[in-house]
Amino acid sequence: MKLKKLAVLTLGTMLASTPALAELVFPSLSYRTGPYAANGIPFADGYQDYFTLLNERDGGIGGEPIRVVECETGYNTEKGVECYEATKGEGSLVYQPLSTGITYQLIPRVTQDNIPLHTMGYGRTSAQDGATFPWVFNYPANYWDGASIAINHILDQEAGSLEGKKIALVFHNSAYGKEPIRTLEELAAKHGFELTLIPVDHPGQEQKSQWLQIRRERPDYVLMWGWGVMNQVAIQEAANINFPMDHFIGVWWSGSENDVIPAGMGADGYKALNLNAVADFPVYGDIQTYVVDRGLAAGAGDQIGSVLYSRGMYAAMLAAEAAATAQGIHGTAALTPAMMRDGMEALNMTAARMEELGMPNIGPEFSVSCENHGGVGQAYVQQWDATAQTWNVITGLISSDRSVIDPLVVEDAAAYAAEAGVTPSCN
Repeated sequence: MKLKKLAVLTLGTMLASTPALAELVFPSLSYRTGPYAANGIPFADGYQDYFTLLNERDGGIGGEPIRVVECETGYNTEKGVECYEATKGEGSLVYQPLSTGITYQLIPRVTQDNIPLHTMGYGRTSAQDGATFPWVFNYPANYWDGASIAINHILDQEAGSLEGKKIALVFHNSAYGKEPIRTLEELAAKHGFELTLIPVDHPGQEQKSQWLQIRRERPDYVLMWGWGVMNQVAIQEAANINFPMDHFIGVWWSGSENDVIPAGMGADGYKALNLNAVADFPVYGDIQTYVVDRGLAAGAGDQIGSVLYSRGMYAAMLAAEAAATAQGIHGTAALTPAMMRDGMEALNMTAARMEELGMPNIGPEFSVSCENHGGVGQAYVQQWDATAQTWNVITGLISSDRSVIDPLVVEDAAAYAAEAGVTPSCN
């Protein structure tokens, strides 16, 4: 068994470095089963449907057909690693695992195999430092940005002062949920608020004690780093204790329709950050015509326009644009993973290009460089209207506090480099 596994790893490494194939392969480490399926399904559908659109409408990217290879992880780290090992030899150009736990396990593997990893709005925050993490990208924003953006929004609500305020963080008790803690501690020291940490164990179906604590301690605001059923339960529990929903703010993974609809009118006014705007984008019409109406949709075709479907579509668009950039750099339509990495590092998303793609202002303008794999660190705040059953974007793009975030990135990246024996370089 050990010999067989070694043979698979060796073959995978060889294939990952082989010449470019006559197709562009984009793996999808999805989770359509388990307690996180309600969130995983729309993202996976949006991701795959956008690539199908490019095949059907445009003939692929630069004339090269696209093949999506889907592998079910169940949001399980071990299965995620197995999916990576099983698919990397197919010419996979970039991995987007949609899991911080899987991301941490894949960072050393993709670095060894020379395959890019894109963790859009999740994963290891210090991967923003491209000199230390040359194969990992987390644009357009990361968790530490998210923590700072939430605090900046609260500062706007509180006339610029949080002195003496109490803010609680309800978080998934995992690598994912723990990511913003260090940043929030720094921000608490800077702005003078009291931070309370309230963990919720996987999968988050039982939160009575956590919300009794919130009712007892009466924080001014509650932030949430949740995922899957945890979000639904938390929003219902908040409604049960009459916590003011406009003072309850989730990260961008705690702001889908699936999170709020189960609570009915109790969720009215709940807020969440969002990496991608919610709007009636023209591209949805093309997806309906070229994908859904042709019977080619990854799912039932009923998720178009939802928050997580749109985020999956956005992630696929960024990958496709990076691939097109790589084709331009290398003068060939066929790509290797190393070429794809070059395209990702040279990506420049402009407002004009997003409009041309039928997604005007879906996200921020940003450019990527060796020094910065993380983008601009901006997000919207959206608010749930339970009567209309829709999310309304209530702010423009809010920026994170670089004076707090950047030193933390430098510190953590340096610690990783020392531990992993990495010599940072942008040469």
